[in-house]
This record gives sequence, C-alpha cells and structure tokens, in this order.
Amino acid sequence: MLAKRIIPCLDVNNGRVVKGINFVDLRDAGDPVEQAKIYDAGGADELVFLDITASHQERKIILNVVRKCAEEVFIPLTVGGGIKTLSDIEELLRHGADRCSINTSAVQNPNFIEESAKRFGSQCIVLAIDAKLVHSPQPIVHRERQKDPSTIDHRLLTNKWEVYTYGGRKPTGIDVIEWAKRGADLGAGEILLTSMDADGTKDGYDLALTKAVTSAINIPVIASGGAGEMLHLYQAFLAGADAALAASIFHYGEYKIADVKDYLRAKGIPVRI
Repeated sequence: MLAKRIIPCLDVNNGRVVKGINFVDLRDAGDPVEQAKIYDAGGADELVFLDITASHQERKIILNVVRKCAEEVFIPLTVGGGIKTLSDIEELLRHGADRCSINTSAVQNPNFIEESAKRFGSQCIVLAIDAKLVHSPQPIVHRERQKDPSTIDHRLLTNKWEVYTYGGRKPTGIDVIEWAKRGADLGAGEILLTSMDADGTKDGYDLALTKAVTSAINIPVIASGGAGEMLHLYQAFLAGADAALAASIFHYGEYKIADVKDYLRAKGIPVRI
C-alpha cells in the first residue's frame, strides 16, 4: 500500500492565511511563507496553497506569495485560485508550483481539464471539488462520526452532494459523484474533495462523501474539511482517502504533524517518516 499523505492547507486571503467555518467567518492564521516553512520542517508531505477569493474577485492568484513559499519549502506545492488559462498554469509552474488546482474554470469549461492534462501531464492537474450536501435519507446525521467508516450506514451512501464554485459561493446543480467521474475521465490526476458542511467545524470529515467518491473513481482523493483530532485523519484513510488535508489543527498548534504520523503508524496506516 502506498504511503498516505498529510497535507496542511494554506487558505490565503489578501496575502494572509485565514481559516473559517463552512467557508465563512474567516479569521487570521498567520503569514503564508512562515507557515509553509514550519510545515516543511515539521514533516508535511505536501502543501496546498489556495487563494480563496481570486475567482470571486476575478483576479489572478498572488504570484509573489506563491514564489516566496516555493523558495522556502522543499516538498510538493499545489496552488489554486483564479486559474483560468493554460498560461495561468504555466506561470504558476514557473513561480514554483508543482501542481495546479482548478475548480471554477473547470466547471465552466470541462475541456480545460483535458487541455491542461495534455499540456502539462495529469500528475500536474488537481480537480478541486467543493461539495455541499443537498439530500440525505438521514438529514440529522449527515456527517458520519463512527470510528470505523467501514460500518457507515449504507443509507448515507445514497446522499447527494452538489458542486459549488467561486470559493463556495455559487451552487451549480452538478452532482459531485458524477463530476468526480467526469474529471477523472478528462485527465485530472487527483481530486481535492472538500466538504463545505464539515469545513472548519472540527467534527470530522464527511466520511460518506469521501467513501462515495473514492469508490467511484480510480485516481487519488485528498479528503478535506472537518479535521479536529488525529482520529479524524485515521477515519478518512479508512474511508479510502489517499491524503488528508487539514488546516485548523495545524495552524493553531493543536497537533504537530510528527505526532499525527506516529499515531497513524501505530494504527497501521503507512505514512512517510
């Protein structure tokens, strides 16, 4: 089994790392370059840098901040936000990004996924999906909290999630599972799957969502949204995720990446030392 990855996320707004709940109520979490250096030294496997207002504000990503982060870290760096063209991707790669994450532009023009993958390689293209629950047979228990995701109530796997764009501001009417399948078919190398319902709550990942997507496609999935303790990352891996993305638990010093890896290793999850 391939090693599972631990990925801190830098949500950046106006040049500062921020963290919110359900994509709103943002609060400052520090300087992105300094945070990137800490995570690199602390054992992170990768970093995700998301300029969360670039698409909404119809502007390009803050390239100088990306470049400074890339100069300070020696682990893979995925960058997203405001990417609309092949030239945007080329520019980000030139500024030090290893992979590019696309969301809004991909929904608006699905062929952009295929064009990007052909030009730069599938391994370079991450399809970000912001998912919001729109139907559940058990609406009160829409986020599974069982310790073993293999026992998820089968009814929860019939949940329906909708794709949102523009940093979680715009519903699209697109089914998340079908969009993930199409993205994989068009050449995306990985899916960054964020539960808008779980984001920032620290109650745990949406395991039904994670399991539904990982069961439907054969490319890696990064689970995102809701990590509040080490158990939650373990659950995400049991639900089929190849990587677990987290922000709050790392930004505010609640857990060290090395401690999380020690915990996961003790649980039988293969991780990089």
